[in-house]
Amino acid sequence: MKKILVTGGLVFIGSHTVVELQKNGFEVIIIDDLSNTTINVLDGITEITKIQPKFVKLDLKNKQAVQTFFKNHKVDGVIHFAASKAVGESVHKPLKYYENNIGTLVYLLQEMEANKVTNIIFSSSCTVYGQADTLPITEKAPIKPAESPYGRTKQMAEEILADVSKVSNLNVIALRYFNPVGGHESAIIGELPIGVPQNLIPYVTQTAAGIRACLSVFGDDYDTPDGTAVRDYIHVVDLAKAHIVAMKRLLENKNKTKIEFFNIGTGQGSSVLDVINTFEKVNNVKLNYKIVARREGDITAAYADTTLANTELGWKSELTLEDAMRSAWLWQQKLIKK
Repeated sequence: MKKILVTGGLVFIGSHTVVELQKNGFEVIIIDDLSNTTINVLDGITEITKIQPKFVKLDLKNKQAVQTFFKNHKVDGVIHFAASKAVGESVHKPLKYYENNIGTLVYLLQEMEANKVTNIIFSSSCTVYGQADTLPITEKAPIKPAESPYGRTKQMAEEILADVSKVSNLNVIALRYFNPVGGHESAIIGELPIGVPQNLIPYVTQTAAGIRACLSVFGDDYDTPDGTAVRDYIHVVDLAKAHIVAMKRLLENKNKTKIEFFNIGTGQGSSVLDVINTFEKVNNVKLNYKIVARREGDITAAYADTTLANTELGWKSELTLEDAMRSAWLWQQKLIKK
């Protein structure tokens, strides 16, 4: 049984990936500092899989703690989620993002190298493309100046990984996510931001639940069919499954180059109003929302060409936006009952 370290394994994408790893026979050890999640997620993972993953509370900004961890635990591969991820916040707190997203990656790679751990899946983002010239976006699209410090940290991280892989035994797959949404079908785990949500869907569900008075739609003057920004919303369970096939690819030495990049999305763009309308329709709920000014750092439209992931990884998204909106609302309702 291969042992996989999952950093940020109790947050949204991380927790769903841990579930899929355990379902596929991997042993999992989670690092998380609990800055954007709660320890209860560990119970949720255990309830779904009937296996409790090992958990170490650890802040990756603490270099000595990272060294100690690798001295005490042997792992076969790493899936690295731990990072700050809000575009808007990154504009106002750039140093937080550079320390948390770049410094921690460096410490992690140093210890992987020292302990001969050669496989890493990196949680990248479609923000590395900036506003692409053509849609859908392929992996060959030029990397443009990022629109936010968050986007820049993902670009820098990819460059660091490429540089290290050139001069070491490191093998990397960078998965460039589009917009992860939804939750586990059991409604036992889902997206649980601490404080005011920075992403659209938790704000949608919290508004529907009456926790937030009104949902702000940032801009209706974009060059899109209805004027609102367009994104590629990928169900988090589909996204989690992409990490499994990527890790198997590395462990079986099937990667074709030292660092590989794959877009992980549905290949379909949906506007903010599309998302709102879909949520209202599948859940029979009305949302209170208003149009406000554009938000700094946001781009007009981004959706994936997933051909490479479909053909090379043998992975394809299977769940729909309707599935995601249904599961997100089920999760929110469960939180209210708690």
